[in-house]
Amino acid sequence: MTMAILPPPLQPGDRLGVAFPSGVLRHQEAFWQGVACWQAQGYEVLVDEAAFDGWGYLAGSDAQRRDRLRHLLQDTTIKAILCGRGGFGSTRLLEAWQWLPCAPKWLIGFSDITALLWSYAAQGVAGVHGPVLTTLAAEPLWSQTRLFNCVQRQPLPPLSGTAWGGGCVQGRLLVGNLTVATHLLGTPDCPDFSNVILALEDVGEAPYRIDRMLTQWRRSGVLKQVKGIALGRFSRCDDAATQPNFRVLEVLGDRLGDLGIPIVSDLPFGHEGVNAALPVGVLAELDGDRGQLRVLAS
Repeated sequence: MTMAILPPPLQPGDRLGVAFPSGVLRHQEAFWQGVACWQAQGYEVLVDEAAFDGWGYLAGSDAQRRDRLRHLLQDTTIKAILCGRGGFGSTRLLEAWQWLPCAPKWLIGFSDITALLWSYAAQGVAGVHGPVLTTLAAEPLWSQTRLFNCVQRQPLPPLSGTAWGGGCVQGRLLVGNLTVATHLLGTPDCPDFSNVILALEDVGEAPYRIDRMLTQWRRSGVLKQVKGIALGRFSRCDDAATQPNFRVLEVLGDRLGDLGIPIVSDLPFGHEGVNAALPVGVLAELDGDRGQLRVLAS
């Protein structure tokens, strides 16, 4: 698969649409604070409050969510799509989804939005794994600035983490949530992992569940294809109440440490902490000896 292209840079005054492809909005205060962050940069943010009415834990029926997303993609006056929150539901949209020809535009989100970001990259367009509207205001200033710089096509500084060794490689960057990505394996929406730097994070998954998912990745043969692995934050994944147990870092080391490829952990992206923006599907460099992940596309 070829590298994904970045959409045209955003400029103050551009119109941005809000999508809820997954879960229903539960915390409006944080959402509107996120909207205000984009407005403070000079953007016009369009919010369809009809999307606040959920269908169970989803932000509307599958048909409603598909139609809203399709409308935002086809509206030529909208230059970017800001996901309101994650949750669950984007993989349901892919069951009857087809990306229609339209001008590339930014798609921004993380967590459950992983499925859409990876599918979008497979169409040759790079979205951004970064804060959704309900988490943006809680980001430190440097992380907010990084996101705004990203969509303006400015160079991004490298992210630093813990070096596991393995040398330095370049490849196509696929960033996402481990649980969501695991459930794409073996489906028509599973991406091509050759020449990929795989960047993963997760939240609230016990060590044995992380073990189970990574074992599936190993058994599927996918990890023999990737060129390097970048690990973000695995928040609330250690369960001190269950004994005996492994810590999540021990599980990551056991399941990934023998692959013979560059690995960097403790990178600042993921849930419940800094979530540094990373474009999906573009050329990147992972240095397992220096502990750095660098985006090469801008």
